[in-house]
Amino acid sequence: MRTVAVAVTDGMLHFELSVAYEVFGTAPAGMAGPWYRLIGCGPGVVQAGRFRLEPDYGLDRLASADIVIVPARADVDAQPPGDLIDAVRAAHQAGARVAALCTGAFVLAAAGLLDGRRATTHWAHTGVLATRYPRVEVDPDVLYVDNGSVLTSAGKAAAMDLCLHLVRLDHGSAVANAVARRLVVPPHRAGGQAQFVTSPVPAQENHPLAELFPWAIERLDHPLTVEDLARQAAMSSRNLGRLFRSVAGTTPLQWLLTQRIRRAQELLETTDDSVEAIAAATGMGTGTTLRRHFNRTVGVPPDTYRRTFRTSHAEGGGRQATTSQA
Repeated sequence: MRTVAVAVTDGMLHFELSVAYEVFGTAPAGMAGPWYRLIGCGPGVVQAGRFRLEPDYGLDRLASADIVIVPARADVDAQPPGDLIDAVRAAHQAGARVAALCTGAFVLAAAGLLDGRRATTHWAHTGVLATRYPRVEVDPDVLYVDNGSVLTSAGKAAAMDLCLHLVRLDHGSAVANAVARRLVVPPHRAGGQAQFVTSPVPAQENHPLAELFPWAIERLDHPLTVEDLARQAAMSSRNLGRLFRSVAGTTPLQWLLTQRIRRAQELLETTDDSVEAIAAATGMGTGTTLRRHFNRTVGVPPDTYRRTFRTSHAEGGGRQATTSQA
C-alpha cells in the first residue's frame, strides 16, 4: 500500500486540495488489491480559503511517504513557507514522487526540484514562474509534465488529470478509468494536450455529440471514417468537425486515434495478445501502424510499454519512482 501525503499549509486553494482527497482517498468499487493510504501533513491547524483543516501529521512525515501532493497556493507573489520547502525537498531526497498541483509548482521550484527540468503551472502564472526561476524550463501550453519523480500540472481540471495519471501509472488504465467514472470526469487526457481551447466546452450531458462518443468507442475495431461518424450523428462532415473542435478541442480523426491508443494501452496492460492482434482490435490495421502511432503518442513502442508496466507492478508495494510516460 502506497502512502500519499498531502502537504497542507496556510494559503492553499481548497479545490486542488479536494481533488487530491477525492482521487486518492477512496478506492474504486471492486478494487482487488490495496489502495492508497492518504494522510495530511502540516505544521498545525491551517487555513485553506474559508476552511480550517487539522493535519494528521507534521510536515516531517512527508519524508516517509511514497507520493507527496503539493496543492495550489493562492498567493504566488509570496515566498512559500520555509518549513514546507524543506519538507518537500527532504521527501524528494528520500525517494518520494512529488506532484505539484497548479501553483504548487512554485513550492517545488523554491525547493530546487524543478532546476533543469520541464514544468508547468496555471497558464496565468507561467510567466512569473519562468522569470522568478530561470533554471526551470517552463512549458505554458500543456496540462501536466511527468519527469518521473517530479510532476507538475496546470490549473484546476488539470490537477485532476495529473492525479488520475498517477493512479494510472500505479494501478493501470482500468482502475484509473473506474475512478474517473466515479468522479464523472474524462478518464485520461494526455499531458501534452493544450491547457485550454478557445471555444467553450458544453456541459457533458448536453452537448450534441454525447451519444456519438460511446457509439464510436464501442466500434474502435472498425475502420471508422469522418463520414461514418457524421452519418451516425446525422450531420455533415463539416458540421461534425466544427462540433468536435468545440466539444473535444480536436478533430474527429485525432480524437479517434486517441481512443485507439488508449484501448491499445489497456490491452497491453491486461492481456497477452500480440501487437498484431491488438492492432486489429483497435482498428489500427497492422502492427506496423500501431507501433508508429503508439510510439509517437506515448513515447515508447508497445512492447516496451507492456514490459515497463508489468515490471512496475511485479515490483509491487514499495516506494517507486515511475519514469514511463502515459
